[in-house]
Amino acid sequence: MCLRGGALSDKLIELGYNVTATDIKDRGAKKFDKVFDFLEEEIQPVNCDIVTNPPYKLATEFVTKALDTVTVGNKVCYFLKIQFLEGAKRYEELYKHNELKHVFVYSKRISTAKNGEFDKYKSTAMCHAWFVWEKGYKGKPTIDWIY
Repeated sequence: MCLRGGALSDKLIELGYNVTATDIKDRGAKKFDKVFDFLEEEIQPVNCDIVTNPPYKLATEFVTKALDTVTVGNKVCYFLKIQFLEGAKRYEELYKHNELKHVFVYSKRISTAKNGEFDKYKSTAMCHAWFVWEKGYKGKPTIDWIY
């Protein structure tokens, strides 16, 4: 899980999930297990879900690596801009053959900030969503909204 200040991992822990918190560098999060470059490290298949908010410009690579890492039935959940649905190249590389199961769209614009610095990074007009892949899923994706 990429931390970006720990907000995501902190919330998952609060909800009772067992979290292994990693990031490409230590950003001072409350829960931090190790420095870990997800794209560069060789990872053996794991029986767990992967939840993260990857750098948008590397999101396709993160999704592909995560789907190669998890075992059948596990989920890959990524917080991304809604525009991640677009693009002929992305469709061919990712959506045409992979197991996108759900897209949960935020009905309101939400504030995001690098490293949790909300004063520095003001709210934007971007729409975000949770994209959920399930390894082995063969159906069509569903869409729903987070109110």
